[in-house]
Amino acid sequence: MESIGADLETMKRVPLADGHVAMIRDIAAERTYEAGETIAEVGDAMDEFIYVLDGEIEIVDPYSGVRMIESTLGPTQFMGEIGFLNAGAWTLPMRAAKDTRVLAAPREDMLALMRRVPELSDHIITVFAARRRRTFEENRSSIKLVGADKDAAVQRVESFLRRNRLPYQSYDLDASDEESVELCTLVEHMPAVIFNKDEVIADPTPGKVARRLGLDIDSCRETIYDVLIVGGGPGGVAAAVYAGAEGLCALLVEDTAIGGQAGTSSRIENYMGFPTGISGADLVYRGEIQALKFGTRFAMPRRVEALEKRDDGLFCATLDDGAQVCAKSVVVGTGVQYRRLPLDRLVEFEGAGIYYAATDMEARFCKGSDAVVVGGGNSAGQAAMFLCRHASHVHLVVRGDSLAKSMSDYLTQRLENDSGITIHYETEVSALRGDERLQGVTLSGPDGETRIDTNGLFIMIGAAPNTGWLEGHAKLDERGFVITGEGAGGRSQFETSTPGIFAIGDVRSGSVKRVASAVGEGSVVISAAWEHVLG
Repeated sequence: MESIGADLETMKRVPLADGHVAMIRDIAAERTYEAGETIAEVGDAMDEFIYVLDGEIEIVDPYSGVRMIESTLGPTQFMGEIGFLNAGAWTLPMRAAKDTRVLAAPREDMLALMRRVPELSDHIITVFAARRRRTFEENRSSIKLVGADKDAAVQRVESFLRRNRLPYQSYDLDASDEESVELCTLVEHMPAVIFNKDEVIADPTPGKVARRLGLDIDSCRETIYDVLIVGGGPGGVAAAVYAGAEGLCALLVEDTAIGGQAGTSSRIENYMGFPTGISGADLVYRGEIQALKFGTRFAMPRRVEALEKRDDGLFCATLDDGAQVCAKSVVVGTGVQYRRLPLDRLVEFEGAGIYYAATDMEARFCKGSDAVVVGGGNSAGQAAMFLCRHASHVHLVVRGDSLAKSMSDYLTQRLENDSGITIHYETEVSALRGDERLQGVTLSGPDGETRIDTNGLFIMIGAAPNTGWLEGHAKLDERGFVITGEGAGGRSQFETSTPGIFAIGDVRSGSVKRVASAVGEGSVVISAAWEHVLG
């Protein structure tokens, strides 16, 4: 549950219209709760839309059992947050503060009503999104991460939660406040993830946490989809928006976080409509909410391992846990992933000083230290600009002798004129050093070797396409990118060599590696997918 702060105070003055309430009443059952009775427990599915007729509902601190915040929900207000659209789970308990009477509408019926009545949908989604934002910003959640600064596994969970805008609380193993001491005692002073007040998630992974939050595939694997979208970057999310808007039954599967590589960009300044810039995570998150509004489902973190085409024409994707989902068409938007550097101890330091994204989460480890960014493209440049606000100094390591061919001019000029950034041309990282965490790197360049003490090495070099699972189903170029259109025998610009499989964005051979072009391709490809579904 989100804020019931300023955003909902505003909504109190603009309740749902009487006609909208009457529509909800037509699909809902009336229900009463006695004072002190639990309405939703942590982990319960958000399978009902709860509208308050009389009484008062409060958010409860799962540890102390007392009211968490002063504000409550009263008559004309409703429970829920943006997770309701994707069949998520409650992350904080809700309780009747006094005798309460509500309307309870089944989730699917409520979503159908929202699709029919856009004014109702806009009102509810505005409140839901505001609640998620406030809860995330204020770290109100029953998910507790202990020792993320010391454990790579907990860090991976934190990265998943943060990049997907899922609220959580983080605790230092060495903190001395009462709550931290209590949590550390619960987990025997070892790094851990805690769900609710006492459930310790053993061997924590993003997948385990996602399942506890209802973000898995279980509730939607039996459906035959019109379109399966693989990859949640800008192109995939754009396809999800347009698929839902066109009335297609769509599922988007993402193996890490909505936003893809663009989601790690702290500031995109050349995307039309945002003259002061917007982070990649913010941009794609807005698209995700739009897609959810239109009924597209999201499943994460799930990786597609293989694809087969059945005799009946359906495409069935096998996921990393062995589950299968089937669809009449497939849109491939898996993008690319940064290549690793051929360095000794690289794997050892990944998540412990070596990172492939530059967000607030990673930047905190560079406070008071130098940061080293490897790469000559826009992502590397944006990371350097962002990190110089946190690190003592930023070193941008570029293998070539110029940035002109690989980076936007406005970004190159800023880097070259920022006193907090040093660009090392014709230079490579040649060695890593440290004990349990990265403590320094060695650079090899025209002037010999340079040792830099650093807590953070950010690798953003060359990209490899994520296309191994497409083997035998799509013609690839010599670098592994998907060939589409005329060169593949496709019937449309984005169709691959197999009718019904389409590719968009960075994974497509010959594509322009820009967020705007990926969004454009994602929006256009749905017309071709729709034609294939219709036969």
